[in-house]
Amino acid sequence: MSQPNQNPEQMARDRIDEMLTPAGRTAQSDKKIDFGAGLGVAVRQS
Repeated sequence: MSQPNQNPEQMARDRIDEMLTPAGRTAQSDKKIDFGAGLGVAVRQS
């Protein structure tokens, strides 16, 4: 869920992460990637 003090880009990233989960994907940080987490892994850029 978006925090009230986030910029529009971060709010959009949060919303995309929320939509990936029901699609069977996991969103992970580019600093800590676990390719074994599932069939679909989305990597967030920092």
